[in-house]
Amino acid sequence: MSQNDLHIIFGAGPLGKWTARELVKMGKTVRMMNRSGKAERLPPEVELVAGDAYDTAQNIELTRGATTVYQCAQPHYHEWPEKFPPLQKAILEAAAANGAKLVVGDNLYMYGQFDGCLSEDCPVQPNTKKGRVRAAMAQEVLDAHAAGKVRAAIGRASDFFGPDDPSLTSYAIRPAVEGKTLNLMGRADQPHTFTYVADFGRLLATLGTRDEALGQVWFAPSNPPLTQAEFVKMIEAEIGRPVKSMLGGPLVMRMLGLFNKEIAETVEMMFQWTRPFVVDTSKAEKTFGLKAAPMDEAIRETLAWCKESVVR
Repeated sequence: MSQNDLHIIFGAGPLGKWTARELVKMGKTVRMMNRSGKAERLPPEVELVAGDAYDTAQNIELTRGATTVYQCAQPHYHEWPEKFPPLQKAILEAAAANGAKLVVGDNLYMYGQFDGCLSEDCPVQPNTKKGRVRAAMAQEVLDAHAAGKVRAAIGRASDFFGPDDPSLTSYAIRPAVEGKTLNLMGRADQPHTFTYVADFGRLLATLGTRDEALGQVWFAPSNPPLTQAEFVKMIEAEIGRPVKSMLGGPLVMRMLGLFNKEIAETVEMMFQWTRPFVVDTSKAEKTFGLKAAPMDEAIRETLAWCKESVVR
């Protein structure tokens, strides 16, 4: 594989895959790393290798000659406080050692509970354990950039869905094609910004190839907010029949969390689903000319992937 303009992605989950697809479209050389060295639905041009992203020395060797390194890996949800910071630090150190740019895929937890419309300029004020973890990790990246240790940018997105996503898509969209009940959270009448994961991947690929992005935080282009009830209506319009749904509030999620660590971790984040959660993504849209895929198109493509994976 040619090492010209080499882009290295840590993590072969949905965000890593969509970042890789976009980079391949750009004609970049792409290498991905995950623990197993296996992943489905990757472009044939992508080199996939197995490795331990916690191993700084191994990461340095893997990223030698890289133009840009993308941090799209994460531990299990309930392991964030212990395992997420050292994971990202090992990747940051590798990028710094090899003089590569670093692009981090992030979320919005560090902003805590806010009023109005969230933008990149809003104060970081985490009100949860996971929000504090994310805030500290992001600050480490920004501090490293300010100190000249590594050239870095951070891309953030709201709750994302789409092909390859095993989280929100698996419980709030996939059941529709299986004749089952959709599982929603909090309240169905509150406006919420949803991000299509392909748009998030496109943002990260853009940040990794545009030097004016460095040293800043960018939100992934997203469609205007929808209530969960409106989201369900759009799913129904695509599949042509009514869909049942049920809401899980804090009490229900807390009870389910007694038997599932991942579900237990959703309880402290429930405020995002019980009040308006509206995000302004115009900064990246205006700066880079990016535009979110139309919501009906995004839902259609997601449902098609769900049907395909159910058949398989």
